[in-house]
Amino acid sequence: MSGTLALVKPYVFLLTFDALLWLLIWLSVVSLGVTNSVGVTWLWCYRLVCWAILHHLALLINIEKGQQMVLVRWVAALCLLLPTYETVKTLIPFTLQNNCPVPDVGMVALCAAAASMACLLWEWVFHDKAKGDSGKQIKQQEARALLMRVVRYSYPDYLYLGAAFFFLTLTALGETYIPIYIGKVIDILSGTYDHDSFLSAIGLLGLFSLGSSLFGGLRGGMFMCSLCRMNKRIRHMLFQNLIRQEITFFEENKPGSLSSRLILDTDKMGRSVAMNVNVLLRSLVKTTGMLWLMLGLSWELTLLACVEMPLAVLLQNSYNMLSQDLSQQLQDCQAETQELAGEVIGAVRTVRSLHAEQQELRRYQEALDKMFNIKKRKGIYSAVHLLLRRTVTVGIKVLMLLVGRALIASQQLSMGSLLSFVLYQKDMATNMKHLVYIYGDMLNTVTSSVKVFQLLDRKPRMKEEGSLAPKQLEGKLAFHKVTFSYHSRQDVQALRNVTLEIAAERMTALVGLSGGGKSSCVSLLQRLYEPQGGEVLLDGEPLHHYEHRYLRSKMAVVSQNPVLFSGSVRYNIGYGLKGCSEEQVKEAAKRANAHDFICLLQDGYDTDVGECGDQLSAGQKQCIAIARALVRRPQILILDEATSSMDVNTQEAVQAVLNGAEGQTVLVIAHRLQTVERADHIIVMDNGEVVEQGTHQQLMEMEGQYYRLREKLFPED
Repeated sequence: MSGTLALVKPYVFLLTFDALLWLLIWLSVVSLGVTNSVGVTWLWCYRLVCWAILHHLALLINIEKGQQMVLVRWVAALCLLLPTYETVKTLIPFTLQNNCPVPDVGMVALCAAAASMACLLWEWVFHDKAKGDSGKQIKQQEARALLMRVVRYSYPDYLYLGAAFFFLTLTALGETYIPIYIGKVIDILSGTYDHDSFLSAIGLLGLFSLGSSLFGGLRGGMFMCSLCRMNKRIRHMLFQNLIRQEITFFEENKPGSLSSRLILDTDKMGRSVAMNVNVLLRSLVKTTGMLWLMLGLSWELTLLACVEMPLAVLLQNSYNMLSQDLSQQLQDCQAETQELAGEVIGAVRTVRSLHAEQQELRRYQEALDKMFNIKKRKGIYSAVHLLLRRTVTVGIKVLMLLVGRALIASQQLSMGSLLSFVLYQKDMATNMKHLVYIYGDMLNTVTSSVKVFQLLDRKPRMKEEGSLAPKQLEGKLAFHKVTFSYHSRQDVQALRNVTLEIAAERMTALVGLSGGGKSSCVSLLQRLYEPQGGEVLLDGEPLHHYEHRYLRSKMAVVSQNPVLFSGSVRYNIGYGLKGCSEEQVKEAAKRANAHDFICLLQDGYDTDVGECGDQLSAGQKQCIAIARALVRRPQILILDEATSSMDVNTQEAVQAVLNGAEGQTVLVIAHRLQTVERADHIIVMDNGEVVEQGTHQQLMEMEGQYYRLREKLFPED
């Protein structure tokens, strides 16, 4: 209690001192005989002098620096609010008088209350607290920085947003004047009827109603247009940056989570700017206009209405703080549930084959229960907040009606003016709630952009591509003392100081047991990963010295489990190539021994292969993948178990094509002796090291590991 009193004392002292200054100037004005009005310039001069005195006194008070700065801001609002209000009133058209009245006790009290309310609103919602406060203020500061960054992303749509803000202002002004003319119509009908005044009031009422509706529609359309444009732009930028990341990134982040960021979070980012700013600015403009008109109707009722605003702000701000944390938890749960569902549906064959349906159903049910509990807590908080908010609103309205009845009885207020004021007060409470709620919701929704910005700012952890793109490429590959470990298993070396050469325009085979390092070599040749030590060379130059596009045009890889995309067979064979003709597609399919079975499909080359090619057999997918590689006419062709699912006749046909390839560097990983023994050079790998190399005949004569592991390597032969 003593701490609260110590905090309130400076404000009471300064408020009392300001009241004495007002009393002094009022006595001076009365003694001079000026009792009706004074000039705005005179009022500015007087309140600036008051501000200088109170500001100096506030700095002399011995309190904490943070509290002292709050006191300084309150003094500025207290002293400058009234002259600012009178200045704005003189600038607005249709003002009845240009001279401001001499402030009475009610006007002074109203200014003090309004200044205190404005400072409370600023300190509770907008102002950053000291660094020593809890981490919530730091989070809010970071959220504001994110919000400003989202706003900067909307800069290309400044014409659309400018038009939207213009129509928004016209809409708010039109809606603000509607209650005034409703009150005038009521006064005309309840008093002495004047036909001309009635028609004028009805005409202006209809004009403002029609104009606000028209401009409101234009405002909404402009905001939605800018929202769609910004969402499209951010999603394109995010997707572009995602596909540039290294393979390790996709191993650490699951597809469901990335898809959620790409679709849901980018949409929330757009709404935080377009939709929420729309409501925020509309409420701000309407609140300012209605407050000015309410003061013109009755300062007593306005002062009473202002009591509700701090209470509403306090309740809304408290609810926002609780709701933001729960919304973040709910967002994470939704991403987790979506990721879990996508993973199970994508691997439904494996789940069914292992009879794990109940296990996956239980995991999904646990995720749903977690999401339900968070939503339930959020609903309880919302219900309690709504109950308290309604209680405050009803109590203030009852008091307002009692005061309004007394003002009507004393002929200080008409019945129509009371009706207008009640309508304003209802809209004022709604707009104040929007101002606080929307600001908190903007900070809440903008937190969804944290992950989006992290993904947008992320740089691939790969060496930057070079500019090397020679017209003639020999095709010689070499590993020079290469050491490599996967990011998920950094303590296990997949390759250990590997040095080998793959001769140009020759066929080289990599053999060895599983886990020997063969596929790791292929991954490094594709630049899917970077070695931790040594270099991978192409014609004596490190791979990262070449242009990425050039390197992909000169190298083609066919894996054991190739990936096909939903679309036609023709689309998959010519995937990634511009201007690939139908003749080139068919020629590649014939070389890969795929043309015959493609012609037997329902629509031939136009047959849809299904999602991931699930309408085709494993062998057919491998044939199409080989055709996709051959149509590029690569200088370097890498086959990683590319014929493992083919029948014997198809394998022999493809092998004949490979044997007849001229001018190509071919690297083969195979488990068939017929494929390996025809290679010009064989490299045997074990435990990440090169243990033997030579031709098939040389290795057999050495009777080393290749000879001993022959039955394990080639069981079918």
